[in-house]
Amino acid sequence: MSGVDRRAIGPGGVEVTELSLGAAGLGNLYTPIGDEEAAAAIDAAWDAGIRYFDTAPHYGIGLSERRVGEALRARPRETYTLSTKAGRLLEAVVEPEGDDLAHGFAVPATHRRVWDFSADGIRRSLEASLTRLGLDRVDIVYLHDPDDHAEQAFREGYPALERLRSEGVVGAIGAGMNQTAMLTRFVRDTDVDAVLCAGRYTLLDQSALTELLPAAQERGKAVVIGGVFNSGLLADPRPGATYDYTTAPRTLLDRARHLKATAERHGTTLRAAALAFPLAHPAVATVLVGARSPHEVRDAAAQFASAVPADFWKEVHAEGLLPAQVPVPEERHPVPRERHLVPGEDPA
Repeated sequence: MSGVDRRAIGPGGVEVTELSLGAAGLGNLYTPIGDEEAAAAIDAAWDAGIRYFDTAPHYGIGLSERRVGEALRARPRETYTLSTKAGRLLEAVVEPEGDDLAHGFAVPATHRRVWDFSADGIRRSLEASLTRLGLDRVDIVYLHDPDDHAEQAFREGYPALERLRSEGVVGAIGAGMNQTAMLTRFVRDTDVDAVLCAGRYTLLDQSALTELLPAAQERGKAVVIGGVFNSGLLADPRPGATYDYTTAPRTLLDRARHLKATAERHGTTLRAAALAFPLAHPAVATVLVGARSPHEVRDAAAQFASAVPADFWKEVHAEGLLPAQVPVPEERHPVPRERHLVPGEDPA
């Protein structure tokens, strides 16, 4: 196995690898893939040393969970960390028609999503997820996109997660969103172990640095950073590339292309820089990268493992491509950590 360092999520013994796999693409995000390709993507992640996998009922109305569970089922359970999410219950449609592309997934519309952040809804969601996964436990559960359901999420959903954690049903709890304001509230006002922040701490958007990351650092909470490519622009900044799931504005496209040219001038890639950037902040525990094929997984792992020269970071600061106060990897001073093998795992 490749050596991917691990970091703790909360005090309950949950650990994540610094590079992790987000499984929305394995739920047929935008376009379909086959079961074999999905399984091969997880195999490629495993071979690369990735041991943290994130899924959700929302992804392909259960397809992602089923595929992730099937691919991991033969692995020793203590060797990997798995998270899923709660807040959307899946209800079967009596007479399904059409597909689920209105929600972004190329799957038959066999179920409808019902928002439910009640205590009962959270437990029912987790029970259904375990059935789809074919596993007896997950390690982390996040409240998923409670943007328009804040009152119920804080009053009922979060306490339900606390009870699940105290009962030992899950090891860590949190919330996952595409915004920072409510995640900051979770960090400050609750006892979450982690928050998953997508798209708000990247080479193009550092809004998480205003309040969320300082609050997490102050309170000793972990932050999982997803969406480091901002839905595509930082992976391949070509005309027509997407930013936050819509066509990128010209100003951001030009900025991304400038970053790409700077990276290449320093002998690295924009993808490598985008993957390396978030971990410079001490509150960030892992970078969650979405992939849908073995090739994409292997490329992400290779980019993550490659060194980004310090001179690149100096130049992006000097040129104002990143504000001066934004930490970059050359400024990281991590505390040395021993790497502990878990039972059943081969040494790196």
